[in-house]
Amino acid sequence: MISDDFQEFATSLPPVGALAGLDLGTATIGVAVSDGLRSVASPIETIRRKKFKLDAEKLLAICTARDIRGLILGLPLNMDGSEGPRCQATRAFARNLSAKTDLPIGFWDERLSTVAAERALLEADTSRKRRAEVIDHVAAGYILQGALDRLRHLEAS
Repeated sequence: MISDDFQEFATSLPPVGALAGLDLGTATIGVAVSDGLRSVASPIETIRRKKFKLDAEKLLAICTARDIRGLILGLPLNMDGSEGPRCQATRAFARNLSAKTDLPIGFWDERLSTVAAERALLEADTSRKRRAEVIDHVAAGYILQGALDRLRHLEAS
């Protein structure tokens, strides 16, 4: 099930269980996961994209191993909030992935997530080489943490 509305996505989730956040790029997929209580996002790895079938298998293997209960995909909106070709590619990925899994899939506005991740890595004095290796899954962590914070807010209200 794919939800465009975050509230709808939230109600489709079981009350507890880890979530995964994805930062989809043209060459890589950054992956982050939450704890079972959905408090903290942890960047875990970057998948080098090959073909959709292989990418999906790798991603779903991570989901199975970590008992993931839902997926949050970063939606790369333009700065004015409009959707461009990258949003269309993300939505197509979600549609194709939903054919392979019953996990609920939601979207989260990822504008500036890579900028925030880059800034955090620079503040941590991370080398240029290391930043290039981890930027995608750190950005996925920012995407997932934003969604987790929103979920907590929805539960409180």
